[in-house]
Amino acid sequence: MPIQKQLSVFMPNRPGVLARACAILSEAGINIMAMAVHDTVDNAVVRFLVDHPTKALLLLEQEELYVLEQEVVVVEIDNEPGELTRICQALAEADINIAYAYCTAILKQESGCLVLKTDQPERALEILTR
Repeated sequence: MPIQKQLSVFMPNRPGVLARACAILSEAGINIMAMAVHDTVDNAVVRFLVDHPTKALLLLEQEELYVLEQEVVVVEIDNEPGELTRICQALAEADINIAYAYCTAILKQESGCLVLKTDQPERALEILTR
């Protein structure tokens, strides 16, 4: 369960813009391991976990995209009822706020992946590894 660098990319919410950003990364040999898109009417915030965040940040900034880098906690979790509840309750009891999270697993997968943006990533990681 490492703490990883996540890129939040602010981009126009128009056809082809996300495809272009993904193409820039893939053409540079950067693997997108997770992605979440949060849209508004005119803009979107695209959150990327990539295998080379510094390189990705520089490439996306060259395209005149506004990019922020944050630390997030990445957790492999069991794909079963109650697992997210357990994690959220453990962090709440430690007074750690979850700013946002995204996760995925398919029905027959034994585990999934949860990405958490918290106000205390190191402490959250410590609590979740117990």
